Amino acid sequence: MTYPTRRTLMTTAALAGLASQFVIPSPVRAQTAVPKRGGTLTSLLTPEPPVLIPGVNNQGPTLIVVSKIYQSLLEFSEKLEPKPLLAKSWELSDDRKTYTFHLQDNVKFHDGTPMTADDVIFSIMKFHFELAPRARGVFSKIKSATAPDPHTVVLTLDAPFDPFLLMFDVTTVAIMPKHIYDGTDYRNNPANQKPIGTGAFQFSEWQRGNFIALKRFDQYWKPGQPYLDGITYRIVPDSQSRALALQTGQVMMSAANDIEPFDVPRFQTQPNLTVETAGWEYFSPLMWIELNHRVKPLDDARVRQAMSMALDRDFILKRLWFNVGKLATGPVASTTKYYDPSLKPLPHDIKKAIALLDEAGVKPDANGVRFKIRHLTLPYGEIWARLAEYFRASMKQIGIEVTLESTDTGGWARRLSDWDYDTSVNFLYQYGDPTLGVERTYVSTNIQKVVFTNTGGYVNPEVDKLFTDGRNGADPADRQKAFFAVQKLLVEQIPQIWLLEMAFPTIHDTKVKNVITLGTGIHAPFDDVTIS
Repeated sequence: MTYPTRRTLMTTAALAGLASQFVIPSPVRAQTAVPKRGGTLTSLLTPEPPVLIPGVNNQGPTLIVVSKIYQSLLEFSEKLEPKPLLAKSWELSDDRKTYTFHLQDNVKFHDGTPMTADDVIFSIMKFHFELAPRARGVFSKIKSATAPDPHTVVLTLDAPFDPFLLMFDVTTVAIMPKHIYDGTDYRNNPANQKPIGTGAFQFSEWQRGNFIALKRFDQYWKPGQPYLDGITYRIVPDSQSRALALQTGQVMMSAANDIEPFDVPRFQTQPNLTVETAGWEYFSPLMWIELNHRVKPLDDARVRQAMSMALDRDFILKRLWFNVGKLATGPVASTTKYYDPSLKPLPHDIKKAIALLDEAGVKPDANGVRFKIRHLTLPYGEIWARLAEYFRASMKQIGIEVTLESTDTGGWARRLSDWDYDTSVNFLYQYGDPTLGVERTYVSTNIQKVVFTNTGGYVNPEVDKLFTDGRNGADPADRQKAFFAVQKLLVEQIPQIWLLEMAFPTIHDTKVKNVITLGTGIHAPFDDVTIS
């Protein structure tokens, strides 16, 4: 196959699906009027994050807040086109192995220390490499990481890697201050109590159980920005109180899990509010019933198939999620590259489910119970408790007795990490490519006591090989062949029970402008958000 040179890369990139890999600085977005300065944006945040250090914790609520405090080299459009952020431009060598990033001038951390290429290399090769298994799998391909000068970073890979640029979003690789973290215990560094990044907003105050306050960073590298004075995230545990706060204007914005899906329709009718579901293209969150394969008989594919057939996905989508999202057909979301549109989930069929359990030798006792499991409820709001109740009722129909167990967000993450569960619910981000966000859940090399890895303990050598082929394929056609094959195999095996492709609503006062401008939605810097 012939690959484009630097000269041709710009014109062909948009057709390649990943957009340009040689980028010049983009012009400032045209403004029809001088942006209004001032005001504090108030937003809900559910649930309360355990910590505000990316990498140390990558749960959804953490990422929403830290995307205002930290930044990465790039940001991404709704079509997953890379756009300049801390890297003002970059080049890809003709052999497609060496990436040269040219950094913005005059970038400072919130303590006033200049950000340099050393901070970038530290963040990639040490901080995130050590903390994040998904990052480690990709960055182990980096053969050398050098800084020819304080504003240039050169990363050379051992082989071409198609989705490499997609790693450089703030939710994946935030640039961390080397002078604060190098040589320390990252998870227990005292500085974790007061996050320090390069973002438009700096940490101000955190009253646990009440609010997280950020304030404008006056030395922000974009002249004149941000426009807001600050952002305050209100922690409101009760779902009805959150809905009331948004309805009455006590807060101006909600996102992700803040508003329960059954409340969304009424907010769509309010003229003073805007409801958007765009801004999740980069993440493509996909929800499933998480299964621990170490717990018998969950290690039997027939049992997993029966459990899947006992669930009515149409009911989940229409009656629980009120059509906010779409049915999942397998492990890859339809908005992720290399999705196989031919796949279909098993039908909802109680009789066939019971027959499969009989075939697997899982017979009912005198009380009609075939086996018992513990289900760890996802602590992200009322809808997840409702889903857990529905799961319990559905499993009862085929003779599986489910005991529901509850915990907080930190406890949920710890228990998944310790493999201390039978089933749970999870949803993971896919980051635009199966290698970046899908593979980690299913390959045996990623079975770790770390949340968002293969905590289920699923092992299939053929699945491992196909994901490796997809990861290492130089030709997109070869990658597609491998990813289509692994999707078909996983749909047969059902290592996890996929439910929905999620579409979280962002609801905000119409006076709040420029909320959703990227494929990362509310995870944008918010440096151009205004309140009119």
